[in-house]
Amino acid sequence: MHHNIDRAKILIESLPYFQEFRGKTIVLKYGGHAMVDEYLKRRFALDVILLNQIGVNVVIVHGGGPQINLLLERLKIKPSYIQGMRITDGETMNVVEMVLVGRVNKEIVGLINHSGGRAVGLSGRDGDLVCARKMRISVPGGSSSLENTPPELIDLGRVGTVTTVNTAILQTLKQEGFIPVIAPVGVGEDGQALNINADLVAGSIAASLQAEKLILLTDVAGVCNKDGELLRSLNRDQLDELIGDGTIVGGMIPKVNCCRQALAGGVHKTYIVDGRREHCVLLEMFTREGVGTEIV
Repeated sequence: MHHNIDRAKILIESLPYFQEFRGKTIVLKYGGHAMVDEYLKRRFALDVILLNQIGVNVVIVHGGGPQINLLLERLKIKPSYIQGMRITDGETMNVVEMVLVGRVNKEIVGLINHSGGRAVGLSGRDGDLVCARKMRISVPGGSSSLENTPPELIDLGRVGTVTTVNTAILQTLKQEGFIPVIAPVGVGEDGQALNINADLVAGSIAASLQAEKLILLTDVAGVCNKDGELLRSLNRDQLDELIGDGTIVGGMIPKVNCCRQALAGGVHKTYIVDGRREHCVLLEMFTREGVGTEIV
């Protein structure tokens, strides 16, 4: 008997959150373990459907790095990286788009629909949703022994950075109650597909929709301090400090920078949450404790 009362209490405790987020837009960057583990995949689909049912506009942006690498390996296409960025030639880009748009995207859409939701898959090329330009990165001076050689601009091939987001198609889907699932492939100035970092796409889309929240699912607990303790909430100054003293390193730096850009673009709150925990999205949204780091 008590068990049922506890359930009722939990539902009632969630009510203020339901009221707060109804009609608001939440952008979820879906990736890592949560996207590979069968059990977590189903939990994620149910979280999304629940949010949709209570009137939250959920927009999903997904990654797919490991799945891309697997197929490139099978096709014997060697990946090359520079400063952690994948150099993407035409052939690699075809594989990237095939995997992200053709397989990963449809799998997520299928899972949500099979669980009773209404999802629609898109890539940044659909309705010119994500327009991009080629990214060039500058690496310190050439390899010659001469000092003070100017920095080289390296062409990463079909790798892009977002220029504009056309949200018209997302507004249309929202009116009909569909859940958009977006693959991070943009359309370049020449109409060709460009591969774009999924965190960046999620941040740009969240900003263009003036989303209430941007939630990035990762394979770590969140942002931790030097002693490995989870930091619940950080502001921009604290971020600079933690990057400066080497507490935030590696793959976490682009994630926190993505949150910072989204906030600058008008997103209300951003979160880096532990996607390895089941129902992490619901816990982050409907409990005071949450399950990750809030960046405000």
